[in-house]
Amino acid sequence: MSQFVQFSRPLSRPLSGWLCISVMLTAVFSLGCSTTSEYNPTTNANQLNQAALDKGPLKTVVITSVNIGTPSRNYIEKSEPMVDGRVAAYLRSNGYELLPQREFSQRWENAKLIYGDPIDPTTGRLNTKSFIQIIQYIRDDMREKTDVQGFLFTDLMEHDAVVSGGMNHVARFNGVTRKPSLKGPGDGVSADFDWGAPVAAVSLQVSLYNLDLDQVFLGVGGIDLTDAIDTRSGNGWVRRKDVLQNEDYIDEGIALALHPLIPMSNWPGDTAKAN
Repeated sequence: MSQFVQFSRPLSRPLSGWLCISVMLTAVFSLGCSTTSEYNPTTNANQLNQAALDKGPLKTVVITSVNIGTPSRNYIEKSEPMVDGRVAAYLRSNGYELLPQREFSQRWENAKLIYGDPIDPTTGRLNTKSFIQIIQYIRDDMREKTDVQGFLFTDLMEHDAVVSGGMNHVARFNGVTRKPSLKGPGDGVSADFDWGAPVAAVSLQVSLYNLDLDQVFLGVGGIDLTDAIDTRSGNGWVRRKDVLQNEDYIDEGIALALHPLIPMSNWPGDTAKAN
């Protein structure tokens, strides 16, 4: 029986290695791109493991109801079902078949009774051993009872971005360009506003695994800023209330995150390096 820790050959990695990748991706999340065909140097270079993809059909997938790492922040987590629904629609429009997410979530709950909850509710830390056991349990049961060919993890990751100086203040990260919004009764920013201070943003990370639990694809696409300029003070950032409300931004992030597994038209990355 395949072991979940045998994720990568050569792209897939053991679970511990994958977690390191997640940390590394979060660390570089301040990079990004745009919505047009104009080149943007911050576009993420997503990883496609062609050898794993060539092992067999991978067109019937289930979107998992959990992150492959630690859970998303609470105010982001509430938007996960909506984002997953848009991911599913994008996949279907590109020839994929989607099994109901409950096929995964019900088995996840059953497996937790056997192996324990892999997420510590107090610290939010991931118990790698029990996570692997649960995923293997789900894989074995779904392979026997469903037509599943792959598992797609969709993680909404909060991270820092940087707003450019000069006259055009925009943040670029993971394939998108976003202009900061204002929050509060005022409409101005103080002359001494620190544009160099980090601003919070959210990106989508997708990870696709086959039934051998080889990592077939890993991609990231930016979505939006989660902070706005606080016009009450005029010199700081405050969390927005309308996070993940712009469907166009979400769809752009999905397309970026799934390229080149599903080629994105007007992809703003470096095609010379991608080929």
